[in-house]
Amino acid sequence: MTIDRPTLANDNYLTHTRGFLSWILTLDHKRIGIMYLVSVLTCFLLGGLFALLVRTQLLVPEGLIMDQDQYNQAFTLHGGIMVFLVIIPGIPAALGNFVLPIMLGAKDVAFPRLNLFSYWLWIVGAVFLVISIFAGLDTGWTFYTPYSIDDNSAMGGVIPAVTGAFLLGFASIFTGMNFIVTIHRLRPDGMTWFRMPLFLWSLYATAVIQVLATPVLGITLALLAVERAFGIGIFNPALGGDPVLFQHFFWFYSHPAVYIMILPAMGIISEVIAVHSHRHIFGYSFIAWSSIAIAIFSFLVWGHHMFTSGQSPLMNVVFSFITFSVAIPSAVKVFNWLATMYKGAISWNTTMLYGMGFIVLFLIGGLTGLYLGTIATDIYLHDTYFVVAHFHYTMMGSALIGFICGLHHWWPKMTGKMFNETAGRTAFVLFFIGYNLTFFTQFMLGSHGAPRRYATYPADAGFQTYQIISTIGSYLMAISFFMMAAYFLASCFGGRRAAANPWGGRSLEWQCSSPPPFDNFSEQPAVGDCYDFSVLRWDEATGGYVWREDVAHPGHDAEEVAHT
Repeated sequence: MTIDRPTLANDNYLTHTRGFLSWILTLDHKRIGIMYLVSVLTCFLLGGLFALLVRTQLLVPEGLIMDQDQYNQAFTLHGGIMVFLVIIPGIPAALGNFVLPIMLGAKDVAFPRLNLFSYWLWIVGAVFLVISIFAGLDTGWTFYTPYSIDDNSAMGGVIPAVTGAFLLGFASIFTGMNFIVTIHRLRPDGMTWFRMPLFLWSLYATAVIQVLATPVLGITLALLAVERAFGIGIFNPALGGDPVLFQHFFWFYSHPAVYIMILPAMGIISEVIAVHSHRHIFGYSFIAWSSIAIAIFSFLVWGHHMFTSGQSPLMNVVFSFITFSVAIPSAVKVFNWLATMYKGAISWNTTMLYGMGFIVLFLIGGLTGLYLGTIATDIYLHDTYFVVAHFHYTMMGSALIGFICGLHHWWPKMTGKMFNETAGRTAFVLFFIGYNLTFFTQFMLGSHGAPRRYATYPADAGFQTYQIISTIGSYLMAISFFMMAAYFLASCFGGRRAAANPWGGRSLEWQCSSPPPFDNFSEQPAVGDCYDFSVLRWDEATGGYVWREDVAHPGHDAEEVAHT
């Protein structure tokens, strides 16, 4: 069947071809990014519902809605879905797929077919992981042995869950390989390494971690499945295995995975702070190199998750020292972001609010990590709610908020529509209040000795007030997320048309129309300093930023511009 294409004036990646097959078989990186985005947000809804079940259960000491086994299954699936299906793929696979080639002025990624295969492999992996819901998986999202090898637990869910995570790992590897080759081979003339947008630096560092670290998780989960299926002693001490070996393998991947989640978010914040402060990024090279430094450090600190596992005191000291070292490149980014804002013309829109929220929550997460990196305090706080709070401030408060920030930043580019700023700011305020009510109280719970992963707690322990406040905060967050979904959807159907450059960005994605054309650019765009905003001016007629007439455009002769 022949599909009529729209006229050239109205042609964009959304309208270039129509029909269900034109989407599921597309090789267009933008459509693949949108499919990832819809899939990730669907999983976010599912994982969030499990989180609300967990928080509701803990309103009263004896538990409100679930028994012990159901509670274990709920927090296992909340963690597994949020980590493997939302936070890890969220920015690289969804926003990265959409934005990276356009930032390079390229037509697509280096391997479009591999890109589509990665998406469908991710879908298959997600299906396997979700199947474990019906099998009663209750091991925790880490699949720790002995929980995952205990014959008395719900073992029917372990093999499909680890199979799903195994496939998701390969999808992550293929995406990382694609990004590395794309950045190496498809950069345009004039875009040297140190003229790339910082978001590309963060995606590059993330891709390196994906390619090098993810195979370790894949092999570990494959060994776990083989042990369960054939009774081979690898991690099961009853068969001559070592359960601590699983922890070493798992955290050798999972601590780099922390930076698979957070490095792309840091790249987004670098873009947002510069663009919405309308000021050249401060310390470009330091921010770029700090991304690589974080990627390197991420492979060296896995042992700080295992201070109580019985490893040698010397190794505990070494891992503790290296853990503190990670703070240096992270602090470099924060100080440079703050310096960029200094004397900037800051637009306090929804996107910038989420950028500020990222910095605040990331600082809280990082500073509380010092207690867990210190051996003496970690032994006391280990497996308490303090760890839960720190983890969420680092992962949800940083990685997920970076994802939401980037979604607001590039939403006009992706859809060609502007969202309602008043609704956006209101949702942010609700989110920020709800988030801190939910998780800051958990620092107090942990310091009072409340253990995590328990479905009930003693009535006389003094925990209930904190649990009630935490649950109320989770409900506020849920309201904010539903508000966010509402104004995004409303913008698609009735939002104001977005200009090509509504925020005043200088990187190449703001040089094409909103939404982008099918081929991104009709001709190779000119590369300039992607953080020099002085060459732009606000244009009331278009509702966006345009090139100043008195400034030479990169790639054009200055005399020609002056004559024009």
